[in-house]
Amino acid sequence: MITLHKFEGKNNQLVEELCQNELNEQLENMFYTTVEQEVGLFKSKKIILEAVTKKEIIEYVKNYIKELSNKINIQINSEVRIDDENKIINVLLVSDNNNIIIGYNGKTLEAIQLMLRQNLKELGKFGLKVVVDIGNYKAKKLKNLEFEIKKICKEVLKSKVEVKLDPMNSYERRIVHSIVSQFENLQSISNGEEPNRYTIIKLKDE
Repeated sequence: MITLHKFEGKNNQLVEELCQNELNEQLENMFYTTVEQEVGLFKSKKIILEAVTKKEIIEYVKNYIKELSNKINIQINSEVRIDDENKIINVLLVSDNNNIIIGYNGKTLEAIQLMLRQNLKELGKFGLKVVVDIGNYKAKKLKNLEFEIKKICKEVLKSKVEVKLDPMNSYERRIVHSIVSQFENLQSISNGEEPNRYTIIKLKDE
């Protein structure tokens, strides 16, 4: 698990200076949150700041992938990029065994992403998300999904018969809902329980 650094002070300026001096980084090179608390009988205020540097995140992820590589005895290198605007930690894996790492229908890749997210769950308080990909697999899969869903939407409009899709994860279902919403006379409904939750595309109820 990644560790957050905690600092306390009487005001924001003092605690931010303490944080920057201790971590030897400027605030723009880290993610942080500040909370104001009342303490003591006289309810004096103090500021609590929690932070982690971007450098620490990148180093942690690279070490995590290196340890995973050693455990499964498959050479895996990683490139980590932090998208500040969208608050996404993009982890690009590089290997000569892409098919093994991707797994059937992307299950192994999703498992790696899930485990890494769990180890970085403390970063959730900064609104950060983790996305793991290899060989542009997810981008290609998303493009294929969009093509197939648009094709199905046109078929439903023509036949007026609803279509039940195979089970998908929550991200893929959101993509489906977004595409279907572009068709004025169609609607999409999700049913079932995880991990077998699926989506139905149908004509809008009159």
